[in-house]
Amino acid sequence: MAKNFKDLTEREIVALAISLEEEDGRIYGDFVDGLRETYPASAKMFQEMQAEESEHRSSLIELYRQRFGEHIPLIRRQDVKGFVQRMPMWLVRPLGIHTVRRQVEIMELETRRFYERAMQQVSDAAVRKLLGDLAEAERKHSAAAQDLERKILTDEARQGEDVTERRLFVLQIVQPGLAGLMDGSVSTLAPVFASAVATQNPWDAFLVGMAASIGAGISMGFAEALSDDGSLTGRGHPWIRGLVCGLMTTLGGIGHTLPFLIGNFKAAMTAAIAVVLVELAAITWIRAKYMDTPIWSAALQVGFGGALVFATGIFIGGS
Repeated sequence: MAKNFKDLTEREIVALAISLEEEDGRIYGDFVDGLRETYPASAKMFQEMQAEESEHRSSLIELYRQRFGEHIPLIRRQDVKGFVQRMPMWLVRPLGIHTVRRQVEIMELETRRFYERAMQQVSDAAVRKLLGDLAEAERKHSAAAQDLERKILTDEARQGEDVTERRLFVLQIVQPGLAGLMDGSVSTLAPVFASAVATQNPWDAFLVGMAASIGAGISMGFAEALSDDGSLTGRGHPWIRGLVCGLMTTLGGIGHTLPFLIGNFKAAMTAAIAVVLVELAAITWIRAKYMDTPIWSAALQVGFGGALVFATGIFIGGS
């Protein structure tokens, strides 16, 4: 079970910092490997940044040995609440400069936030000084990533790219909202249409749909709020993210529930199916625009999942 960052001891914070620096160094190594042929100058820059991360790790290890002894517990990012799930770079080939720039900006911002937050939680002067120096180093890495954009990307390409703050907005609002919309739109299909087919009564289907939508909204809202306190990642207040996720979940379910207020069963079913198609199209568009998913891939994934759940509801309701 992941531990809250505020509950970490100084010893655990330094051990976590060592693990983070090692992971960042390996990611830079993946950048070097993926960019060496196409962008050799950029690969060299990331090789230097990798060497810097190695020096940071060495400094942290030396400090840890002086303060806490020889044994360093294995504390990873997934063991502490608040870290963003990172894309596995070794699976991305060919590795594009856009992907690298986006990942570096988020990665360095997250690591800098970690050091700034960690400084507030430790009292040892030597530990605070080293964490402050490392936070400043991460700021320089972010500047290097921005310099990479200026040198390699054309003005036309830069105009279509978002800044780091927008990407964090995606993490704070779009991502939890999309998760809720997908869950509400897809997961409630089965109970709503199963009850509609089984009873042939639009009002019964409406009641089931409302119950499923509101219940799913409450569940998803709490799940999102408790998954990450946002202190390290800048993803915002957990209860705001939970509210966004819960509301979008409820909205996704209510969308194809409202047509069952129509008294005629066939008309209600037709309208509900039309709303489902609109919901799936909206999810596909959001995934393509904000989550970097190819439009046809997003359509196939969303359409297949929706069709499978819809067929399940019709089958169960008609049996």
